Amino acid sequence: PGGWRAPGAKAMPAFAPPAATLLQAAADDLERDVLPALAGLPRYRVRIVLNVLRLVTRELEQGPAADAAERERLVALLDGGDEALPELRADLAARIERGELPLDDPALLAHLTAGLREALAIDSPSWAHER
Repeated sequence: PGGWRAPGAKAMPAFAPPAATLLQAAADDLERDVLPALAGLPRYRVRIVLNVLRLVTRELEQGPAADAAERERLVALLDGGDEALPELRADLAARIERGELPLDDPALLAHLTAGLREALAIDSPSWAHER
């Protein structure tokens, strides 16, 4: 495509890597090249940034599948239809609150256990794998 370009400069690639790939590359670079040169509070703060970058990367990579699986379980549990995930979650909470779905219901427990495993795989994978 048109536009001015510096002599010898190459064109930008026609695609950009997925956001999760870019975030992972940024985290890897910080950990490999920046973190070793830091100490004290700056090192601590970069470790926090690394954790956030990795969490967001996992959310981008695993979140859509976890949401789809949760929606599928809720549709089956609640005999739902075309509702979106937030409405299904609200329906589940309302049924539990009204006592229509007992807390010891095996299908409810299976749904909550699966959802917790999915959330931990994103939020704290080392903790999830230890259990």
